[in-house]
Amino acid sequence: MLTMPPKLTMPPNLLITDDDRAFRETLCDAFAPSGFRTLSARDGAEALEIARDQSVHLLLTDMHMPRMTGLETIRRIRQFVILPCILLSAGLDEGLREEARRAEAFSVLPKPVRIADIRGEVERAMMLTYGWRCGHR
Repeated sequence: MLTMPPKLTMPPNLLITDDDRAFRETLCDAFAPSGFRTLSARDGAEALEIARDQSVHLLLTDMHMPRMTGLETIRRIRQFVILPCILLSAGLDEGLREEARRAEAFSVLPKPVRIADIRGEVERAMMLTYGWRCGHR
């Protein structure tokens, strides 16, 4: 059963999914001061479990992970909840951009990526989806 975006709670929940633990932790550390509660998953299967058990307001996911790609994670999460999803990929090309568009990803960012660029996309997604400005309560 598909549900609308979860009601915005304070702090909103950002689910960071990447098989690179150091990158995941860097992103968690970068977003916590912006007013987010950060959740992390090692792969898409773990991200699905978290999204089923907790309200998630935004998914930030890597494309290339074991067990399930970032695109598959987006497609499966969007089967039960509508939320903005940002895909990160080191192998970004027009084909992947088109697949991400069909999966209704909010945006796709190339890796390597600057934290400031990720933060900007997350802030834009939160504003457009929930009317929430990062760092403002």
